[in-house]
Amino acid sequence: MKRRVLLLAGAGLAFALHVQGAFADDMGTAISDLGHAWAKVYYQTPEKQQEAQYPALIAQADAVAKQYPAKAEPMIWQAIILSSYAKVKGGLGALDVAEKARDTAMAAAKIDEKALDAGAYTSLGVLYYKVPGWPLGFGSDKKAKEYLDRAMAIAPGSVDVNYFYGEFMIEQGDKKKARTFLEKALQAPARPGREDADAGRKQEIQADLAKLDG
Repeated sequence: MKRRVLLLAGAGLAFALHVQGAFADDMGTAISDLGHAWAKVYYQTPEKQQEAQYPALIAQADAVAKQYPAKAEPMIWQAIILSSYAKVKGGLGALDVAEKARDTAMAAAKIDEKALDAGAYTSLGVLYYKVPGWPLGFGSDKKAKEYLDRAMAIAPGSVDVNYFYGEFMIEQGDKKKARTFLEKALQAPARPGREDADAGRKQEIQADLAKLDG
């Protein structure tokens, strides 16, 4: 009887691991699809045409996040996509979108601060130095640095963390530090399955380095 109970327990564990593995694979595919869809809009679509494409992309991200509510990765992509939308939308209407991106990234960080190479903290850092400060918005260079420092502590070799830290340093007027971070970002290893995003990011890095040389 004990042997049968053990066998049943083992079978139950195996089934649970199988389901968990399938769950991870399905979410990974959904996240990959989101990444490719975002890269197509952000890097391959003329800027004037981007705004009209973001609502469908946001709806896709919302659907993935709803399917995996306890996971940080879909929420991080929600924040990334909302931030990108705010960038092209501009004006006061963009502030509401940016606030939603901030709140989503904060929620993701509470679930898993290490997910997607500290993607939640990176997104927060970018939002805080891109959005205007009081009284118009919630922007804060101090908070931007705090979040970027957290992201750097978790994922020091990340292309995104180093790129955005370099961009932040440009805005702070520290060209020396900016170059250090940008060159490190340029040397970051390729991300399997993210070739489209890597190609676009590399162009952005080279453009910023060219500005420093100019």
